[in-house]
Amino acid sequence: MAIEIRVPRLGWNMEEGVFIAWHKKDGESVKAGEPLFILEGDKATQDVEATDPGILRIPPDAPAEGEPVTVGTVLGYLVEPGEPAPFATGAGSARDRAPAVVAAPAPATQEKPAPRDRGRPTASPRARRVADELGIDWTKLRGSGRTGRIRERDIRAAGEGKGVPVSPTRRVIAERMLASLRATAPVTLTTTADATNLVNLRTQFKAAARSADIVPGYTDFLVKLCAVALRDHPMLMARWDGDRLVVPEEIHIGLAVDTEAGLLVPVFRNVPSLGLRQLAARTRELAERARAGKLTAEEMSGGVFTISNLGSFGIDTFTPIINYPECAILGVGRLRRQPAVVEERVVARDVLSLSLTFDHRTVDGAPAARFLDALRKCIENPAPWLVT
Repeated sequence: MAIEIRVPRLGWNMEEGVFIAWHKKDGESVKAGEPLFILEGDKATQDVEATDPGILRIPPDAPAEGEPVTVGTVLGYLVEPGEPAPFATGAGSARDRAPAVVAAPAPATQEKPAPRDRGRPTASPRARRVADELGIDWTKLRGSGRTGRIRERDIRAAGEGKGVPVSPTRRVIAERMLASLRATAPVTLTTTADATNLVNLRTQFKAAARSADIVPGYTDFLVKLCAVALRDHPMLMARWDGDRLVVPEEIHIGLAVDTEAGLLVPVFRNVPSLGLRQLAARTRELAERARAGKLTAEEMSGGVFTISNLGSFGIDTFTPIINYPECAILGVGRLRRQPAVVEERVVARDVLSLSLTFDHRTVDGAPAARFLDALRKCIENPAPWLVT
């Protein structure tokens, strides 16, 4: 029986994705577990593997590269050798028909589609029709599709002479931000930590590093120290499950990364088990994958707490939005040098601003404040907490 290849749900709220490309050609054999096609979901591009073996058959009306597809859409079929393609055999469900005893088409003799000119933009049929109606030369536009494909909204934006086409990633970000604000009761607390010892500790790491070593950044230190504070204040990781609160056993921390496609949040698994240099290497790897658009949905799921660092932009404090369904998010401001009174003397100290937004439905103000104060103390005396 022919097996339908459908668009899977890659994210918890994914309803639509973008079809990127097939890994196999029509008529080629496919093994179970082999990458079959590439799909862009909720802010992630992922290889989708075949769950069954068979011969790939792609219908003539299958989605083109860069076209949006809804979850559940049939992209193609896997058939047995000698079984005709469902779209070529008439009526009846693909799963209900028995295979006909005919020779399988030979892939080598099939006509191959004309190669696409990668140097020119492509447009969906609907976008071309709208362009004709509005008298717009779509070949001179830049599309918002994953592969630069031009869509209807790009044509209409050009016709209006204003506006910026909204990419699927931007749309998902917007939906999640609104969902967070609607579903939570956010409150933000701010404090300032004396980061002088943290700066000195990182200086020691730099001095001891060899040329090939990765020197942990301040964000790496903060991820580890947040894990320490979360261990002692686990309610900052709690989330609602129906009418009860569930506290996870492992500490998986997300780190907001700014990319051309928008804000992405790769997740570091079981942070307490990672050494500082391990974490630093993982930070660089995930940040590079995020900016290259290669993060998988799995690499952006399962977080229990998120850190957003805007210090490099000169920001001191801000109000980060909770990465729902998490309970809290930490905003990190710039590391700056300023005068401070220490033992009756005015001295220069390194200080760091922290902004904690938490869901007041889950945690009250006092427990949230105790967590933030614990994190501040870890930052001010970091060395004992970073030994793993």
